Formats: sequence, structure tokens, C-alpha cells
Amino acid sequence: MAIRLDKTDVVVVGLGGAGGVAVEPLTAAGLDVVGLEAGTWLSPKDFAPDELRNNYRGWPQAAQKANREIPVHRPNATAPDSPRAAVHPMMNGVGGTTLHYWAQSWRLSPWDFRVVTETRRRYGAARIPRSSTVEDWPFGLDELEPYYDQVEHALGVSGQAGNVGGVIDPRGNVFEGPRARGYPMPPLRGTEFVDSMADAARRLGWHPFPGPAAVNSELYQNRSPCMYHGFCNRGGCHVSAKNSTAVSTIPRAQASGHLDVVTEAHVTRIDVGRDRRVTGVQYRKGGETYVQPCAAVLLASYTYENTRLLLLSTSDDFPRGLANNSRQVGKHYMTHNQGAGVLALFARKVNRWYGLPAQGVAVDEWADDNFDHSDVDFIGGGNLWVYSDRRPIEAASMSTFGRAPRWGSAWKAFVMENADRWVSSYLQKTTLPYADNFLDLHPTVKDPLGDPVCRLTADHQDNERRIASFVQDKMEQWFREAGAIATQRLPVGTMGVTTHAYGGTRMGDDPKTNVIDRFGFAHEVPNLGVLGASVMGTSGARNPTLTAQALAWRTAEHLAKSWSVIAA
Repeated sequence: MAIRLDKTDVVVVGLGGAGGVAVEPLTAAGLDVVGLEAGTWLSPKDFAPDELRNNYRGWPQAAQKANREIPVHRPNATAPDSPRAAVHPMMNGVGGTTLHYWAQSWRLSPWDFRVVTETRRRYGAARIPRSSTVEDWPFGLDELEPYYDQVEHALGVSGQAGNVGGVIDPRGNVFEGPRARGYPMPPLRGTEFVDSMADAARRLGWHPFPGPAAVNSELYQNRSPCMYHGFCNRGGCHVSAKNSTAVSTIPRAQASGHLDVVTEAHVTRIDVGRDRRVTGVQYRKGGETYVQPCAAVLLASYTYENTRLLLLSTSDDFPRGLANNSRQVGKHYMTHNQGAGVLALFARKVNRWYGLPAQGVAVDEWADDNFDHSDVDFIGGGNLWVYSDRRPIEAASMSTFGRAPRWGSAWKAFVMENADRWVSSYLQKTTLPYADNFLDLHPTVKDPLGDPVCRLTADHQDNERRIASFVQDKMEQWFREAGAIATQRLPVGTMGVTTHAYGGTRMGDDPKTNVIDRFGFAHEVPNLGVLGASVMGTSGARNPTLTAQALAWRTAEHLAKSWSVIAA
């Protein structure tokens, strides 16, 4: 029999990047919050600079919920399942994937909120791919900007603003939307290689700038600045310079006395009453089942698990899953096209053996709608990013660029000579939602509790493949200008399991095409909020984390201000 606990005001399911942000405005408003986290607390001693453990063995080994329910992918509804990944890219722990992520903290551009309207205005309605389900967001950048600002200062983001109050600063991103003020810290320092890439971009007439990062470039909130020691690709920070929610918003929420963190809590269902309002959640911990009653739930368990929990939470009122009577849960799914990168080989050593992936230089000339698309056959674009980060296993896995065999003494000699002469680029590209790309429950693959895992049916479409080719052209041009003696284009790949997953619980004013409303609450369940990139209707050409966090703060603030109505 389930153990029924005392009722609380709010349950937040997942204390990662989004849920870990939401708890601060909730508790500051005096609401009592129970945060249910499948992982555990981790400390600096858990953050070893160990490439094998961090990147290949599913760190942290102590909290493996995500790795026991890895989603299954197939490119389309008639294709067989793709080989299942051995390690989930997300993780469990207080702070979630913000413990080990790259910490790039980008805002979306104004165009990302108005893709349909702006495309029609500038190029005509026919330019929107026919099978795309893309919609404008229910609000623009101007409405989200104060929450971007709030999160940047609450967590600590380093960077160089390019547009403060409409005043353009060429040291930053000249294409960004206006912001109220600059970043709370200056950007991370450059390196000789990164600076040489910036010089090459300027020779091409482009506008390079340092990217924003949730990493301290100086002492901030009594936490150390970055030591640039390396191994930050998928590892935690032993000096707490990487500003996860575990070292920022969550401790402050706990200090208020209004947050109770329950670790190793595996949420299995969200309960709903006869009035179609959420009444609490069920979770497993230590072999027991618990019911946590509450007045409101904020679901913040990442895109795949947000969708899965809603689909699993069936009832008489919601036979297809919670908030899914309009059959929109799982729809409008997309991921960034993070494939289709470009590698480059230089005749000189570039000294990338230290530093972190968020330490680099960006070019936004070809992102979003920053250039005239009249003569290209796609909409959207890509952000070009070159960074400082190299680890031994990755270095030894380098391409030979057709200049040596892939094994044997000649290969060893080539790697010895060139391990520090090659670089990769990170090219994030616009992805649109399509009717054929969606999430549902797998019919046969289950987790250890017997529940079906999430299934991804998704692949990149023509628009995204054309963007990829175009952006690779620009990256090759940039590398050649910087002195590369060889380049190699990587394949587009498919839309498998990723840290940049969007949709499934999209936000919008129309309940017939969206799961949640403009404030993040379900159209069909008024006291159920959803946090994370699953609510985003467009991907932009940059990481989702900061946008998901800004939305989470906004939803939490709305809940607190509208408590008497939402929790009635």
C-alpha cells in the first residue's frame, strides 16, 4: 500500500536546470515546495577530471534512472528501431545535467519567436515547409527578456553584451535582441587559437564574439572563478565555477525554509481528481511507493520524461494521458541538428589541451534570419562555434583526413604528430517541428518498473539538411581563412536521443495545437505546469538551457502571483 504524505503547496518533479530554477521564486513567495529528484546530491569530490568515467561510462554511476529508461529512436513510422544508445546524454542528480553540461547560456533571437510571421512577411508563406507544424510563440522576446536577465544574474553568466537598450557594442553579438543590461561577469578569457579564429572571421568581414557561459570568469556569489583545467566537456566542476542550479538557486531556496528536497525519488504517475485538477504525484523510493499530495505540480523532468509521465498518467478523464485529450502530448518534437560539423587540420599545434567547451568564439552571421534568404532554399540558419577543449581519448580518435590509414604504425605516427593540430566545430542549426516527428510510448521496451520507455520517431527534413550544407560551407571558409590545411565535413545523421530536445508539450494560445498556455500551465489541467525545452515551439540555432530556465522562472512567478486562482 502506498504511503500517503502530508500535503504541500507545490511539487516540482525534477531538480535540474529548469526545476532547480523554479524553486527560487516559488519559495521566495512563501510557498512550501517539495522537490522530487531521481538522483542524489553530488559534491566536488564526485567531479573528477576523468574522461573515461565522465564521457563513456555514464557518470554518475550512483544515480542511473535515466540510463535505465533510455528512449528508443526510429527515423520514421515504418522504419525499424535504431540501435539503442548505451548511455543517456542526460543525468540524474540535484542540479541535473547543469552539473556536467557545457554551460553555454544563449538567448534566442527575436526571429525565433516569430518564425511564421517574419517568414511570410519577408519571403512569402510558401517558404515555410509544407509539412511543418511551426507556430509563432504566444509572445515575443521582449516579454521573456526580463526573465533571461533574472536568470543570468541569479545563476551567474559570463559574456559580452552586444545590444544593451538598442545600443550596439561590436565586442558582443551585434545580431542579438536588445537587453536591459549587460552580463553580470565579463566573458571567459580567450586562447591563442580562439583569438586567431576571431581574427580570421574579421578578415572575412564577419562579427565574431565570445559566447555566454554559466561559468564564473571572476569571483561570483562567493564561488571561485574558472580554473580552465579542462575535462569540462561532460564533467562537474570541483571548484563550483560552473553555475549549476545545485550551487545557486536550489541552496537559496532551501535557505528560505520552504524547500524540501527528496532525492532518489522515481516519479511514476501524476494523480488527477474528478475535477480534472492535479491532486499529487506518486513516486518510488527505497522499494516503497509514496503519494505526495499538493495544490499544484510543476513537471520539470526533461523533454522525454515530461512527455512520458503525461502519457503514463491515464485516468477516466484522460484516457490517452494527462492533458492529452486534444492529442497534442508528444507532438511538434524536434532536436537540434547537432551533427553536420566540420573538422579542420592545421600545420601548427593549436594547444587545446586545457579549457572548456564554453570558452570560444562564435559567429552569428548565418544564424536565424540574420542574412537574406531570398537566394537559398531554406529558412533559418546556424551558429558557428569554435572552442577550447581536448581530451586524450577524443584526441586519439581523430580523423586522419585521408592522409594516413586508420590503424597500424603509420596511424600511430600520424596521431602522435597531429593530435594537437586538429579541431572540431560546433554548428547549431535551426530545426522546425514536423507532423511526422513525434514522441510516444514504446510498445514493447520497458524500464525496470515495467513502464514503457519513450519512443522518438524523428528525422531531419529537407529544410534542415539544406541548412546543414550551407553552414558547413561557411565553416570551411572560416577554417581555411584561419590557415587550415585540410577540412572534413561530418554527416547530418538523424534525430536521436540528445540533450537538445524540444517539443512534446508545446506552449501556445490555441489548445487544439498546444498542450500548455502562454504561462506554462496545461490547457486541460489548470494546476499542472510544465517546465523545460519541451514547451518550446522553435529551437533557434543555440543551446536551449537559458531559454528553458527563463521560462521556468516566468512560470513559477506566475504561479506565485496567481496562487489563489491556480491552486483554488
